[in-house]
Amino acid sequence: MTNINRDDDSGVELNEPPRYNYGQRVRTKRTIRNDGTYCGKDVGDVLAKKGEEGYVCNIGTFLQQYYIFGVEFIETGNKVGMKTRELEAVDDDDEEGGKPKKKKEWKQPARPATGDEP
Repeated sequence: MTNINRDDDSGVELNEPPRYNYGQRVRTKRTIRNDGTYCGKDVGDVLAKKGEEGYVCNIGTFLQQYYIFGVEFIETGNKVGMKTRELEAVDDDDEEGGKPKKKKEWKQPARPATGDEP
């Protein structure tokens, strides 16, 4: 009974920062079906198809071990809790050859001069 294995993942994800950020575009690695925890759908109904894209709208935890990413899917509008291993980032791939994109730094826009400055 002491060799309980919750998943194939080794280690505790929460020791590291989450792999995905709020607003990040992600894609499912496999088809996700309702296990009975999604209200308004029957058990076994498809919530997200393999390859469907959505955006991370929430980040939570499960069993003090895993990150759960709330993803809102574009096509269906479903909001589904997903584990890290069930997702892949969309924004990391460049459409021209699969090379990683350079991260753009956000910069504060310059404030227009109002003439009130000393």
